[in-house]
Amino acid sequence: MRPFLIALCAMVALLSPRFADANVRLKDIVEFDGVRSNDLLGYGLVVGLNGTGDGLRNAPFTEDTMSNILERLGVNVTGEQFRPKNVAAVIVTASLPPFARAGGTIDVTVSAIGDASSLLGGTLVMTPLNGADGTIYAVAQGSIIAGGASAEGDAARVVRGVPTAGIIPGGARVEREIDFALDSLREVRIALKVPDFSTALQIEQTINAEFSRNAARMTDPGTVILNIERTEARSTAHALARIENLRIRPTSRARVVVDQRSGTIVMGEDVRISRVAVAQGGLTLRVEETPLVVQPNPFAEGESIVVPRTTAELEDAPPVALAEVTGGTSLSEIVAGLNALGVNPRDMIDILNTINAAGALHAQLIVQ
Repeated sequence: MRPFLIALCAMVALLSPRFADANVRLKDIVEFDGVRSNDLLGYGLVVGLNGTGDGLRNAPFTEDTMSNILERLGVNVTGEQFRPKNVAAVIVTASLPPFARAGGTIDVTVSAIGDASSLLGGTLVMTPLNGADGTIYAVAQGSIIAGGASAEGDAARVVRGVPTAGIIPGGARVEREIDFALDSLREVRIALKVPDFSTALQIEQTINAEFSRNAARMTDPGTVILNIERTEARSTAHALARIENLRIRPTSRARVVVDQRSGTIVMGEDVRISRVAVAQGGLTLRVEETPLVVQPNPFAEGESIVVPRTTAELEDAPPVALAEVTGGTSLSEIVAGLNALGVNPRDMIDILNTINAAGALHAQLIVQ
């Protein structure tokens, strides 16, 4: 009966919502040494645009590229004057995932570099994609899916989104593989995305418990080394497959991140505020220009003049009454206390900054 009760308690703990929310998979918070993507870059040409391409007077490199492509196809355009409006020079970027094999496809992003107004409906001509070492690893080509739209007339123009950039799903084919012998590694470094001593120690202990031996060793808050021989796994891939889904409860420093441009505030779970009193007010300056046009009488000599009229008002908004923000022991209590002040998010940023200066904010304040 006792073993049954112990197993039942363990199952209840595993099925607890709090436990499930607090634990994440190991592969979601770390990077394995060598298992990384590589950036690719290329310069190409988009054709088939509906009059929204580069102006060849302002982008002569587009004309040079078009001439080179036509000459490679056997069309002699030396000395000819052609200025099409349906072509655009672009930069093509892609990310080569780890262990990508020749013949596979990857997504690419296409961005205009000239004065093209839209890439909607265009087709990317065969473009080699180079790695940092200058080697061609993939070739891109295909129809572009632009992320915006534009329309214009003689006196108005409407643009939605960014029509000068788009993607080609599966638009590049891998031509060369990156040599990486994963199976030859005797040790694999596990790098934490957010370095933390407690999290690294927890990873070490969890991996050692999985293999029932000391196979992992923490070297610093951002690195845990896994000894493949001590795991007694069939290969390095087998060892990583056993540990990547292990559940870890990561810990990190309490942070409050604010974005002044959008007025966004993000608080971590461990943020705490000491008991403080806050009062906040605002000052509004309003300037209005209402010029008056004075005209002469009909059929009288003279000319119309504009008389400037400026109205300036300085308004001191009524301040929020002195409010007490009690020391919060949880994130929900802190949010409730700050919401009781009745201010907008942008004013809340100033309040958080002032609370931090007063030493009552027990978290790292990051302003972007």
